[in-house]
Amino acid sequence: MKLTLFDLDHTLLNGDSDVLWCDFLIEQGLLERESFAARNADMDARYRAGTVGVEEFANFYVGTLAGRTRAQWEPLRQQFLASVIVPRIGKDAIHLVKHHLDASDLVVLTTATNRFITELTAGYLEIDHLIATEVEIEGAHFTGRTEGTLNMREGKVVRLHTWLADIGYALSDFDSHAYSDSINDLPLLQAVQRAVAVDPDARLRAEADARGWQVLQLQR
Repeated sequence: MKLTLFDLDHTLLNGDSDVLWCDFLIEQGLLERESFAARNADMDARYRAGTVGVEEFANFYVGTLAGRTRAQWEPLRQQFLASVIVPRIGKDAIHLVKHHLDASDLVVLTTATNRFITELTAGYLEIDHLIATEVEIEGAHFTGRTEGTLNMREGKVVRLHTWLADIGYALSDFDSHAYSDSINDLPLLQAVQRAVAVDPDARLRAEADARGWQVLQLQR
């Protein structure tokens, strides 16, 4: 059996879902540009460098959902997918995913971005299985807090093992592959049998070269 894991942001997607979501909310007038844009850029830079804390990163972005229900967010979420996300997913990315789906791999999208923002993207890519950071809901409203193990860095490996166990498998049951652009995903790439660095950042490129991993460039 083959298991194929795709990171989303800067791997299949040309951009970062969290950052793009915040930019989108600023354009919609739901976040104040002067106070939020700089914080958003700082968080993105520290994520790329691999220096931001996991909890700080996740809760910063999940906090944008606070106080509203899924139903209240839904029209904006659909608009975000159509106007921002879909134009940033290139043909190479779509063909790569389709190649693994057509080969009957068990294909999983695994992302540090929260589930509410990314589940529509997974659907657009025709990926049935999504492992993402979970968001807390009390009553019907988002609290602005995360829930459970964050799906980032070592947490991606923890969540993967838990997900596989829940469906009756172990990672060792599979010929496993993972695609990512980021040094943040080094634990996941080390956990699988075949790692592919996709348009990697400088630190991941150095790791890929040292370990003999494939380096893939996608047309964006």
